[in-house]
Amino acid sequence: MNKIEHLGIAVKDLKESNLLFEKLLGAAHYKTEEVASEGVNTSFFKVGPNKIELLEATKPDSPIAKFIEKKGEGIHHIAFEVTDIKAEIARLKGEGFTVLNEEPKKGADNKWVAFLHPKTTNGVLIELCQEME
Repeated sequence: MNKIEHLGIAVKDLKESNLLFEKLLGAAHYKTEEVASEGVNTSFFKVGPNKIELLEATKPDSPIAKFIEKKGEGIHHIAFEVTDIKAEIARLKGEGFTVLNEEPKKGADNKWVAFLHPKTTNGVLIELCQEME
């Protein structure tokens, strides 16, 4: 893994949360994007070399809606940048981690993504990200 790519934060209201994080970080979000396949709207902030992704559910049965219903708003996942996502999936499966996506899928911010089940990562949802070419 190369670096932490971003922190994902589940929010109930993206518009309100964008205002809150703009005040907190002293900078506006630089990008919003819908990922219809996941039932989510996203908003990205830059914090130095790091990114924060806010996630708002667009439908009641989406993973973000279920997360907020169960745990409330807050940190949803930590994303790590990888050079070769397919190789990293195979390596992590070999190390005994439960991979939720056998094949990478299209995510936000022009990335291929795959997730590791939190039961095998001390309760933290881990996202692997590779830049699409």
